[in-house]
Amino acid sequence: MKHRLAAVLLVLVAVSATLVTGAAANHGRHHWRAVHKTHAVNAARQARAHLQRYSFSGTLLATPGANATAVSLQVTAGNSPALRAMLGNAQNEVFNTSGSEVLLWSHGIPHVGSTADLQAGQYVTVNVRAPFGVPLAQIESTPAGTVSQHAAPGASQPLFLFVGTVNGPQSGGKVTLNVNRGNHNALRLLVGQPTTQSFTYDAGTIFLLWQGRVPTVIDPSQLKASDRITVRIRAPHNSTLAQVEATPARHVGDHEPGI
Repeated sequence: MKHRLAAVLLVLVAVSATLVTGAAANHGRHHWRAVHKTHAVNAARQARAHLQRYSFSGTLLATPGANATAVSLQVTAGNSPALRAMLGNAQNEVFNTSGSEVLLWSHGIPHVGSTADLQAGQYVTVNVRAPFGVPLAQIESTPAGTVSQHAAPGASQPLFLFVGTVNGPQSGGKVTLNVNRGNHNALRLLVGQPTTQSFTYDAGTIFLLWQGRVPTVIDPSQLKASDRITVRIRAPHNSTLAQVEATPARHVGDHEPGI
């Protein structure tokens, strides 16, 4: 009887040890999975933290069609990272739209659409998230998060076009222009005023150097003395000269054709 009881006790001890070992191993597996998941989440957060938004705006050069994987855009504006990336590159660019969400804005309300809703000549904004400081080619090959079709900012406001020369490279958010021409809106503001005026630019102002009919994005420090410069500003019709000069230019052109 004693031997049988001892045997039973030995079996119970062995089973208990097995259960404890199994529970510990199972706990270890769950702990490893939790740690691995935490590392994965942290890695994803760090990857997102090293991305920034590149926003390019302009008119569509062609109708992309249904299920299009790319759009051709004549870039006329953008945020600072986008315009920095475009320095030295052509104004007409192609962006990857594989899997991008297309938003159609109407009366301030966005509606989800598709590339089939986009038409040549429409104004769109392409938003891409990519690592800081990467080349334009890498940004363009990265699928855009959104492609938004909307009215061009300030399109309903009249254009003030000033034409003249600069004395050399520009900086500090101002372009000082020796004005010698302009459209009616611009010239009427200069009646009785000095011909040398300073115009504001900001991160959204695009600077273009025209070589023939091919524009290249440049930096204001690349403007050269005696070059023919055009400054385009959209502002309310009844704006004063000071108000127009304080409004950031949309576009500054160097040797723009047809002017």
